[in-house]
Amino acid sequence: MSWVTKTLSSTIGRKLIMALTGLFLILFLTGHVSGNLLLFKGDGGEAFNIYAKFMTTNPAVKLLSYLTYISIIGHVIFSIWLSKRNKSARPIGYGVSTPPSTTVSSRNMGILGTIILIFIVVHMQSFWAQMHWGDLPVVTYDGEQYKDLFSIVTFAFQNELMVIGYVVAMVFLAFHLSHGFASAFQTLGLNHAKYSPAISVIGKIYCILVPILFASMPVYIYFTQS
Repeated sequence: MSWVTKTLSSTIGRKLIMALTGLFLILFLTGHVSGNLLLFKGDGGEAFNIYAKFMTTNPAVKLLSYLTYISIIGHVIFSIWLSKRNKSARPIGYGVSTPPSTTVSSRNMGILGTIILIFIVVHMQSFWAQMHWGDLPVVTYDGEQYKDLFSIVTFAFQNELMVIGYVVAMVFLAFHLSHGFASAFQTLGLNHAKYSPAISVIGKIYCILVPILFASMPVYIYFTQS
């Protein structure tokens, strides 16, 4: 049996993959939210449309996109496996209603992850798929044509249900990140008395700031583009 097979079939190996894919997805979220901040520029979507074209045509970015898709699939598959394993390891349940050393986020990572996965599917169908294969209007900047993804985004976020759903999903993302950030570093064995407090603070700031930035975008568009 190869070392790859051993890694994928062992609990430690699967936790390691969960941690690595989780940290990679955190990096993806950082880049994604940074690019989407162009929605606030107030230039009619020009900067955002140029950014969207770059993200879908640059070879290096496309390679990172494929790694992101693989990370999402791997993260979901192994999270489901680990959740089932944890439940089967304690079929009778705890003597008290909840383990005292766990948090709400850690006890519900499977549920949170499932909700976020549903959001990702809807999000990709609404925007990612439209950018790649949708019949989008075309705009021209400095003689070059661009798909007008901005018009699709503004149209979608003029729907109150879409805005509310997006904001609620970001609340779930915040809870998921609040446990996943610290858990990933712990799994990788990067706990250290000197650095762990700083990592904890950075994680708490990150799990609040990034979801707030994402959630603010549909709210901003709803009130400024309606």
